[in-house]
Amino acid sequence: MTTAQQPENKGQRSRTVADLVEDIQALTTEIQDLYCLDEIPWVVGYSGGKDSSATLQLVWNAIAGLPPEKRKKTIYVITTDTLVENPIVAAWVRNSIKQMKLEAQAQNLPFEPHLLQPEAKETFWVGLIGKGYPAPRGKFRWCTERLKINPSNRFIRDVIRSSGEAIVVLGTRKAESTKRANRMKKLEAFRVRDRLSPNMNLPNSLVYSPIEDWDNDEVWIYLMQWENPWNYSNKDLFAMYRGASADNECPLVVDTTTPSCGSSRFGCWVCTLVSQDKSLAAMIQNDEEKEWMQPLLDFRKELDLEENRDRRDFRRRNGDVQLYERNLDGETSVEPIPGPYIKSAREDWLRKLLTIQAQLRRTAPENMRDITLITIEEMSEIRRIWLEERHEFDDSLPRIYQEVTGEVFHDPRPGADNSLLGSDEWVVLEEICADDDMHLELMAKLLDTERQFRKMVRRVGIYESLEKCFTTSSRSKEEAVRNAHLKRDLKTAVDQGDVERVKQLTLGDFTVTTTTTDVKETNSEKTLKTQDLVATTSKVNIEIVDETNDLPNSKSKAWGKKKFKNKETTPEGDSQ
Repeated sequence: MTTAQQPENKGQRSRTVADLVEDIQALTTEIQDLYCLDEIPWVVGYSGGKDSSATLQLVWNAIAGLPPEKRKKTIYVITTDTLVENPIVAAWVRNSIKQMKLEAQAQNLPFEPHLLQPEAKETFWVGLIGKGYPAPRGKFRWCTERLKINPSNRFIRDVIRSSGEAIVVLGTRKAESTKRANRMKKLEAFRVRDRLSPNMNLPNSLVYSPIEDWDNDEVWIYLMQWENPWNYSNKDLFAMYRGASADNECPLVVDTTTPSCGSSRFGCWVCTLVSQDKSLAAMIQNDEEKEWMQPLLDFRKELDLEENRDRRDFRRRNGDVQLYERNLDGETSVEPIPGPYIKSAREDWLRKLLTIQAQLRRTAPENMRDITLITIEEMSEIRRIWLEERHEFDDSLPRIYQEVTGEVFHDPRPGADNSLLGSDEWVVLEEICADDDMHLELMAKLLDTERQFRKMVRRVGIYESLEKCFTTSSRSKEEAVRNAHLKRDLKTAVDQGDVERVKQLTLGDFTVTTTTTDVKETNSEKTLKTQDLVATTSKVNIEIVDETNDLPNSKSKAWGKKKFKNKETTPEGDSQ
């Protein structure tokens, strides 16, 4: 008899196919009993992969075996399209969901499939091209929650809100990884019954994992030997996994040393959290008809380049300069942490992405020529960020779109094309500011901030907004970095209680730039601040937290306060 080996759990007894059949029968009864136990709705997570397909197939067959009068409770089937999925897998899942809807109606079953997507403001391209986030890394994994977790959690919360509770059915397995196994074992202590664990992320919900003890080969045996109940070919799924394997082969497992088929993992084609996209590369390598996806692989490699400082701002997105110690050829160098992509880099990413999209629509197979790498809604949000948050009122997105596609960009956002400033004004401003990028940025921010407040009856907050422009953009790169080093050195001296060093840094020959002008402080002003600083230092209670001033304990000289001073103030500006 064929044996289904479990290489991930070598210490456990190998199960035969007969054991697997017995387990499937027991799980079918368990699923039916759990379904009929109460009125709590179920939400089945479906990704189109082997594990979620096996789980949904188990649930579908179990519910189909119940009498019609007992199939009253809705079972929601949710899958999340991150909009940057492997195109082959994305098409597979979309077609599967369509077929699932038809078969659920035809078989009179309570399954209700939903294809979820991240909100436009949370998509990958809005983050990278709009906000300028660098490609995700292990220490800055900004994509997973936005693209995958939030859409499904929003749906489940809506179900809980309407029904009070929910049971989330997942295809998680202990054999997937040691980390997954350890996490599942920890949750077993809190279980209310077998395979039913609390959901640590969503209150009032439980997680049901029917195939948690199955290994890789048992999943495939089940999918290959039991027919797909919503009439979608499991053999095609097997072929898709085989095509994503480096050797394009799925051998018969005869012992624990034989590699198993189906270990490939499909994910986002832009993912830079892994060293390389092995599944996409294998698909292209194994099938000439999939060579049209090579531009995606090339683009992903370009995103993955780590040394891209010339394309990124020297400030963080909030305008702050933060320093870190960098090891360069065995020597420590204190440098600014690279921030978001600069304007030219973001425009370049958009242009390249649209170019690849146009190319794929010409070279892809007929059934894939409607491929969309970036949606109109995403570009609308990117345009809004560039205009309203980055104050780049030259409005370059419609121009780039038309240059690449030959089509006019129609923005679905109401009032998106209404603006008092545009590309003509931007060109004039560039000429006035010559090659001074920071001056151009500051003037653009000031002009656009005034424009945004122009039609308001009560312009509440305008001075704070103008103040922020000066705070983030009034210094040159050299001045801003030098000021950050000063703050760092000063804070280090304070932490060490080095009063002499504090005096030296405070009374040294440097310029303190205010948030609105380049006025140099007099020695007397410096002396007063130093006296306050030294007095506070003696108490070992100094915090340098004011990002709008160069020295601690200095009074904030806000732009609005300078223009309209309080009548009840002393000549120095302190309140009575």
